[in-house]
Amino acid sequence: MIQGLQRYYITHVIAYRNDSNKVLWFLKLPFKIMKTLKKNPGIKLIHLNDGSMGVACLWLLKRTTIPIIVTFHGLDLTLSLSLFQHKILPKLKQYAGAICVSEYTRSEALKRGFAHDTTYTVRNGVDLSLGKIPVNTGMVQMVKEKYAVDLTHKRILFTMGRPVKRKGFSWFIKNVMPLLDKDIVLLMAGPLRNHPNKMQRITQRITDKISPTLQMILGLNSDAVQIVKELSNSENVHHLGRVPFADLVQLLSLADLFIMPNIEIEGDEEGFGLVALEANMRGTFVLASGIEGITESVIHGQNGFHLPSGNATAWADKIHELLSDKNKLSILSSQAKDFVGKNYSWDRMVEAYRDIFDRYIGNAHVNN
Repeated sequence: MIQGLQRYYITHVIAYRNDSNKVLWFLKLPFKIMKTLKKNPGIKLIHLNDGSMGVACLWLLKRTTIPIIVTFHGLDLTLSLSLFQHKILPKLKQYAGAICVSEYTRSEALKRGFAHDTTYTVRNGVDLSLGKIPVNTGMVQMVKEKYAVDLTHKRILFTMGRPVKRKGFSWFIKNVMPLLDKDIVLLMAGPLRNHPNKMQRITQRITDKISPTLQMILGLNSDAVQIVKELSNSENVHHLGRVPFADLVQLLSLADLFIMPNIEIEGDEEGFGLVALEANMRGTFVLASGIEGITESVIHGQNGFHLPSGNATAWADKIHELLSDKNKLSILSSQAKDFVGKNYSWDRMVEAYRDIFDRYIGNAHVNN
């Protein structure tokens, strides 16, 4: 987005780049912002890229009259912590504008009192160049050698992401996989500890009512323990752990279907679902729970199908149906890739941001 907006504005970027201690970076943030503002008096708009930055920069409301717009992704609005909902969130409404990554996220903002006329929706975009990376025809052999998983004559489901409960990973392994034909395997990618770390052990001792919220705040993997348990009971599920980007791209293409079996967890909703678009750009059709912001990254009948969350039979039946006709599935996958390319490009996203920004600065060629 930054690169796209630089075609229209002079931009000054302050971003965490995973090259330092994050706590120290946030402590230094006010100094960096004020230094940038002082050095560039022509700045006419400030954009904060998520709700956590919105919280960290509330002090700016008293230090500048420059319009400030915050992008919200979902959890940074719905976090079910009383202190956040009743004390912090009302202050976030004081910013000049809010951009939400889906209509679902916008509806959650409006429920919490954000103004209709300054709360916008701009759907996330995907890097279309993903679709141009050549497919590695030797990927089955590579997976066997590198990850010790034999996929010969297998039909492949793939999913990825942090092992948090809302993703529905352990639910799918426990409830859907036993209903599937024995030649259907599930590959998973993402961080996963075989044993809970110290912080997870502490939060597990806290009451069930408090623990999920604490785990979300601390960024802990709330479904990790259950996933490891279910993996030990399933022969057709293989968790590959963190995989290099190059491998991830090829795994997305190798899969017959990409799955997003999310379940409803109060206060931890899915704001969008960018991984679905990435799978589509690699030529893979998507099955997803028809809930929350997922319904705006997966459009039913276009780049995937919506399935009822928590209904194992419906999931198994649809998977069997699609995998039983590879020619039809290939056509659906190709159509899905075309649909995403036309509707979810970075250029479309950038133009939508530009339109909103120009409402506040009144000129497309000034400092941003």
